[in-house]
Amino acid sequence: MCGQIRVMRILGRLNIGGPALHVITIGNELEERGITAALVCGPGRLDEGSMIPEAISRNIRVRVLPEIMTEMRPRMRDVFALWKLCRIIREEQPHIVETHTSKAGFLGRLAARIAGVPIIIHTYHGHVLDGYYGRIVNWGLRNVERSLAGITDCVVAVSEQVKQDLVRYQVAPAEKITVIRVGVDLGEYARCEIHRGEFRAELGFNETHRLVGIMGRLFPIKNHRLFLQAAAIVAAEISDVSFVIVGDGALRRELENYALKLGIGRRVIFTGWRKDQPRIYADLDVLALSSINEGTPLSVIEGMASGCPVVATRVGGVPDLIRHEENGWLVDASDSEALARGIIGVLQQPERAKRVAARARSDVLRIHAKKRLLDDIESLYGGLLNRRKICRIALPQVPNSREETNCGSSC
Repeated sequence: MCGQIRVMRILGRLNIGGPALHVITIGNELEERGITAALVCGPGRLDEGSMIPEAISRNIRVRVLPEIMTEMRPRMRDVFALWKLCRIIREEQPHIVETHTSKAGFLGRLAARIAGVPIIIHTYHGHVLDGYYGRIVNWGLRNVERSLAGITDCVVAVSEQVKQDLVRYQVAPAEKITVIRVGVDLGEYARCEIHRGEFRAELGFNETHRLVGIMGRLFPIKNHRLFLQAAAIVAAEISDVSFVIVGDGALRRELENYALKLGIGRRVIFTGWRKDQPRIYADLDVLALSSINEGTPLSVIEGMASGCPVVATRVGGVPDLIRHEENGWLVDASDSEALARGIIGVLQQPERAKRVAARARSDVLRIHAKKRLLDDIESLYGGLLNRRKICRIALPQVPNSREETNCGSSC
């Protein structure tokens, strides 16, 4: 290897969620392999929870730019953000700029191109090309993403379904997109049984009381109203069950009122943001996902690793994680009755649910391991650097990873 490879990752915000955990997981873990990294992000919103302290505690070099805001509407501060990003990139002189999330992908890729960065990568952890905005805005976003793909050396998708969506929307050709699945340090989740009973006791429930949970931002795309509608159906049939909503956001008050309107206010617990997820998963009888769209939902990976049965809407990259009735259950999006029936089925057939959950745990611990992610990222960087003849990195010998990191030769 010819010296250190410098990478700069740019992210809209380090709020609690998949993209932030992804960049923190990679962090500076590749330093011993000769790859150093810096992280630039916006400040985020207080009600979405911040992972900046977590990043700093892992010795990740974080630089926060207040001008980077994640709202899609163009504003004058975007110009200042672009100017500052160009200045930072010229100071750092990275070999690779890797962007994550929409606004950061727009500003970061433009800044990297202006500053003459040799390699530009953008990772789609999902997308906002459908389900977030109206038809006209969607049309505009797709055209912007197509233009940005033209200045991007490699487009990364976190699931095969996300890749297929990008091809379908003509964002980039299939040969320019590589799939690198999410990788997480799942050790605490795999050992979560040691906490069994603690969360129930905190809530004042005995060991036989059932808990159905959902985790994530209280944001329209997560469709918590559907979860509450399903909860009302479940509550009408099963008396000893309560519903736990872990997370926070602008919709909290609205959702609390909606639970009251449905007549289940006393059976729904809003915990806000928590940092003891393994402890919570250990006591959930079912984890639900009610989203309208997803990339690769982190909560589903964590729940599966914890041995918690998962019932999820069949959207985005979720079917890449869950095979219906083999390692979880899939239901149609926006169908509260189907979601409720899936939850009831798990609660009424605990032995079957246990077998399905055990298969899910085995799958996710194998496919979504942290080491596999690091190997795939190093292979991607090395292939791109070799192709551009910038520097040669010895590519790791990762079994079965060639299909997912094809940008080394074709992007």
